[in-house]
Amino acid sequence: MSAAPRKELSLFDSTCIIVGIIIGASIYMNAPLIAKCMGGWPGTLGIWLAGGLLALLGGLCYAELATTYPFSGGDYVYLTRSYGRWAGFLFGWTQLMVIRPGDIALMAFTFATYAVTLFPFACGHVVYAAGAIVVLTVINILGVKEGKWTQNVLTVVKALGLLAIVAAALLAANRPPLAPQGDVTPGGVKLALLLVLFAFGGWNDMAYVAAEVKRPETNIVRALVIGTVAVTVLYVLVNGAFLFTLGYEKMAASEAVATDTVATVLPKAGGTLIGILICVSALGALNGMVFTGARISYAMGTEHALFRGLGRWNPRLGTPVGALAVQGALSLVIVLVAGSFVDTILYTAPAVWVFFLGTGVSLFVLRRRDCHVPRPWKVAGYPLVPILFCACCLFMLYSSVSYSAVSKPYSLVVLAGALLGGAVLYRLTRSRDRTGAISA
Repeated sequence: MSAAPRKELSLFDSTCIIVGIIIGASIYMNAPLIAKCMGGWPGTLGIWLAGGLLALLGGLCYAELATTYPFSGGDYVYLTRSYGRWAGFLFGWTQLMVIRPGDIALMAFTFATYAVTLFPFACGHVVYAAGAIVVLTVINILGVKEGKWTQNVLTVVKALGLLAIVAAALLAANRPPLAPQGDVTPGGVKLALLLVLFAFGGWNDMAYVAAEVKRPETNIVRALVIGTVAVTVLYVLVNGAFLFTLGYEKMAASEAVATDTVATVLPKAGGTLIGILICVSALGALNGMVFTGARISYAMGTEHALFRGLGRWNPRLGTPVGALAVQGALSLVIVLVAGSFVDTILYTAPAVWVFFLGTGVSLFVLRRRDCHVPRPWKVAGYPLVPILFCACCLFMLYSSVSYSAVSKPYSLVVLAGALLGGAVLYRLTRSRDRTGAISA
């Protein structure tokens, strides 16, 4: 009998995966622009609450799917069951070749950008980014315990760091008055919501490791809800700290809002402390992406002969070694070829939201098709909650496509080429897959 994933993730581990992946560097980099788009402090705090609510709606939908089908791969499983093997293949293909390595490289460069300011040297950006990918990939290859404890430590440290920013705001003197609400345009709200939902990205990643969660029928739901709510509270508190300390106008104009906030209490050490905190935040998100992303490739490898090498679970280490190694190698290629911050990776968003939408719709499909399958937990407010989630996905899909079409039209060509290549590859290999398919 071949090795398979073991249930090693507790509720705390699962929650740390969600919180650790969501909280990267966006809260520090995009908060001023979001505030500027919203015209004043009520809109600024309101848009972060709205983003948390939308993420929670999605989390509730994924909670039903993940508890009903507690297998490795998350969306891969749901899309395959709902629409056929082709849909799961295209999801796994784009995640393996484009989306996940790009996200990992992007977060690695985020870490490197701040690490090089703390300890500069020649070619530091590439060395730090590549080194982070190699080290965290090796840690996750060595075992689930090693990967999850790395995640837990980094998540706790970054959460404490955010609370420290809030504490610094409470200790600050000479607080400016909050400006009244200004003009808010539909375009500003649209851009702000795009940035906020990007900052909440990753709440669904725990579904990829559902097969490894202890007591999945209860812990998956709890982790998704607790993790999303915890991040929402932290984001609102931190933005409140920025506003409380700097005032709306200074926050909206700041180029380093967290540093400026902490500098009101620790003017000399503020920049260094925030640099360290952002490095830890980026590493926490990076480790979570490495941990969960490999489970998508593993799930695809168990069903598609072309990727069979990725679908093996190492019996001694207890990890998908092949999937982790290939994922790390592809991420390294992006880092070494690009050599700097890869902003074009952000334009993979259309593909991300297409699959989010497909998963949202799959909840309706699978309730009808698999009505005989026990559902340990059903999403509250059905069908309104999944309808709202699907509507959000449609809005984000439209927004990301229209944004890419104007600013980086070639990115849509690249994504279309990747999807077309995956479709052709599936067509060429599907006859071989039928003989050795493994049921999801």
